[in-house]
Amino acid sequence: MASTSKYMELADLLAAAIRRGDYASDQRFPTVIELAKAHSVAPNTASRAVQVLKERGLLSGKAGGTTRVRVPPIHQVRSNLRYQTEKDRVLLSEDERATAGVAELDSGVPLASMFENHAQLDVIPAPPDVAETLGLEPGALVLRRIGTRRHKQGAGVGRSVSYMPHDLARQNPALFDVDREPWPGGALHQLHTVGVEVDRIEDVVTSSMPTQHERDEQDIPPGVPVIRVRKISYSTTGQAVEVTDIPLPADRVELRYVTPLRRWS
Repeated sequence: MASTSKYMELADLLAAAIRRGDYASDQRFPTVIELAKAHSVAPNTASRAVQVLKERGLLSGKAGGTTRVRVPPIHQVRSNLRYQTEKDRVLLSEDERATAGVAELDSGVPLASMFENHAQLDVIPAPPDVAETLGLEPGALVLRRIGTRRHKQGAGVGRSVSYMPHDLARQNPALFDVDREPWPGGALHQLHTVGVEVDRIEDVVTSSMPTQHERDEQDIPPGVPVIRVRKISYSTTGQAVEVTDIPLPADRVELRYVTPLRRWS
């Protein structure tokens, strides 16, 4: 069994090399055997060092598969004040709305520079929990939108899944046109086109460990949990009009909540 000092020493040495840029992002990393030979250590020592680097978020790859230098994820600051910014933009012209959305403001990365930006639209029976939240009958149809973005080749994707009642969405056939994605102004403007003003948004925040699919797709290091935000938008009549599920790996996101308090006088 490798000594703790030996594999940690090797991990620190390799980490310094990665941070110096000796290994480019998304480049294949040497195999355990190659590392063992290059650094005159036992394969078990090299293997444990690689695992440490995966846990630190410097390497990606499944055991037994190709290990690559991890493409650093974008750090996001998600504030609740973003929703007012999004609503303020609803009444702007399409050209103004198209310049940037709140997702770009969160990450600081312009949409035009994204390596991949994809939307999938389909009509499905609402999942039971979504139907309950939206006040729909079991089996009622919803327009589902799955959005995925990847800022660089080889990076993990960001994902969101939203649901809008089909009876509401069908008032504007353009909402079903994937060629109009990304929609300038986002969900709040989409709802505006069917006569809905959003009055409040509720974020229900939980956390859990990622599924294997999430771990692979979003490039989540071992041991990192996922913050799960369920965003529920309500109209001025108090009706829930959209539900969005947003999984946020905890190694790349900061949730920031600002709560204004009414003054006594």
